[in-house]
Order: sequence, then C-alpha cells, then structure tokens
Amino acid sequence: MYTTNRNTSLTLTPEASPERNHQPFLLSPVGKDYLWGGNRLNEDFAKGIDLSPLAETWECSTHPDGPSVVATGEFQGQTLTDVIKAHPEYLGTHPAAKDGLPILIKLIDAKKDLSVQVHPDDAYAGRYENGSLGKTEMWYVLDAAKDARLIYGFYHDIEEETIRKSLAEGTLEKYLRKVPIQKDDVFFIPAGQVHAIGAGALIAEIQENSNLTYRLYDYDRTDKTGRPRALHIDKALAVANRKGSLAPRQPMRVRKFRPGVADELLCRCKHFEVSRILLNTESVRQMVQARTGSNSFQVLLCTEGCGIFFWEDTSLPFYKGDCLFIPADSVPLRIHGKAQMLKVSC
Repeated sequence: MYTTNRNTSLTLTPEASPERNHQPFLLSPVGKDYLWGGNRLNEDFAKGIDLSPLAETWECSTHPDGPSVVATGEFQGQTLTDVIKAHPEYLGTHPAAKDGLPILIKLIDAKKDLSVQVHPDDAYAGRYENGSLGKTEMWYVLDAAKDARLIYGFYHDIEEETIRKSLAEGTLEKYLRKVPIQKDDVFFIPAGQVHAIGAGALIAEIQENSNLTYRLYDYDRTDKTGRPRALHIDKALAVANRKGSLAPRQPMRVRKFRPGVADELLCRCKHFEVSRILLNTESVRQMVQARTGSNSFQVLLCTEGCGIFFWEDTSLPFYKGDCLFIPADSVPLRIHGKAQMLKVSC
C-alpha cells in the first residue's frame, strides 16, 4: 500500500547484530482508579478500560502491582514480565537492565491535585523497603489546563520541625513552590524531590521500575471507605530534600532533522533516556528505518497521530496511545505515518 523512493535511516544503536531476529510487539496497559483521576485516558486515548475514574495507565511495566500484557505477536496474552523472564536478552547489555526492566511508563490524567509526595533513592529503598528500587522520574506534559500547575520543592530552605508544625496546622502549602505548566513541558524529578502533579494536567511519566511513594500531605482527603488516606510523614522527611528549589527551567532541546523524521533529546539520566520523535513521511513518500542494537531495548509511546510499522512480512498499525516494545538486537523496522512518539531506552 505504501511505496518509497528512498529510506531514511534512524539507527537507534549502531552495533545492531544481524544474527538475531527479535520482533517488536504492542503492549496492553493496566489501569488504576485513584480518586484524583478523570476520564481522558479513555476519551482521548481510547484505552477501553472499564474504570471510572481512570487515573493512570501503566503502559510498559513489569512491576508486580501492574504488569503490562503483550497485545500482538507470538507472545500475545502473556505478561511482559513473563516474556522478559524467558528472554532476558531482549533488554540488552546496558548495566541498568542487569536486574530486569529498569523503567515503568505511565499515562496520568490528573482531574484533581495529586498528593504532595516524595520518593526514596535506590540506597534508601534497598535498605528499608525490602530491596526495592527507588524512584527517579520524568514528566512530559501532553496537555494542561490554563491554570494547571505542579509543586516542585520548597521556596526556601525549611527545617523538619517547621514542616511537621505546618502539617499539624494545615499550612504546608504556603511553603511549596508552585510552577505553571503547559503542553510540551519537561520536568525531571529526582528521588528526594518533594513534588505533586496539579489538577488539569495530562502527563506521560517515565520512571524507575518502582511503586514507592511517601505521601507528605493529601489535603485531608478520604478514600472510598471514608477513611483518611495514609500518610508517610516520617519516611517522607527522612528522604526529602528540604533545600529551597528554584523554579525548574525547561531543558535545552536540540532538534535533529532527517527527511521524514526529527528527534530531540528530552532527558538523560543513569536510569533512562527519553527523546521525542516527530514522524511525517506522508508527504515525502518514504519510510523511516529503525532498529535497536545490543545495548538496549526501546519503547515507543505514540502521543499523537498514527502510522504503520513494517518488518519482514508483517505490518502493524499504531495509533495515539499505543506502546510498542522493541527488543534489543531487533529485526530492522520501517515506519510510515504522521505521529509524535516518546522513545525510551536505557
């Protein structure tokens, strides 16, 4: 159906091996109905998950609290956890992946404010949370209401005693730095950074493979049973950075263009690397070529538009909200369409 008079190379890792033939597959997410969520993940991304509210979808996950399920290919119906357990080579040779999939990718619809919270680092989590990973994360803003904000640390250095007193008096918010957000913003949230996503934000989150959250403050909300939601004040204060934080600046983003495709690096840390891909091959009658190398797997999360992946004798359409896992040493791919994607790897 699609023809091409030239191919544009988008080599993801140069040392790809022709001896392996690892094919990509789409993932089906698990949903979470946290009380602050809305319905945009079903309405805007056609998730078809029977939850209301639908606060989060865990798009690429091997975490026991919500593993993704393979939606296409020979492993269809299996959890991503089981596939990677059977094929650890799919993760590649990067040190971050030596103990399994190191990342978790979510879509988040914050109809209401999330709790003010903080996450531990790997050292603290390993010592006090049964060897769990800590949680460093990155947010990419897919959409934001006109007055949407996030909380990012404190305006000034603050003593632990002051925080405890303000929690008892219900005045913590006056110390928290509130930052306006807009579509296409990027925020890096290292472990230890006090933070919260505000109402009206639609977020793609890339994080360590962890579900550790220490709630510091939750606006005195109650759960479905009418009980106050649990707080973790002692643990939160044990790991929180209490130094004053400047308002986070947007990172320098250099866009690299090739015919039919552009990419820009959004975030790179020891846990993950994230880029934004802008694909438009519709007007230039071509396809983009891509494959992973031996160093790392890759995940593509389509945030806008649609297209088709081609490899060997297979064609796989993708749409807004779809998440594709590409094993390390993948079969060569060709991509056609008009879309924006987040590319995640080690």
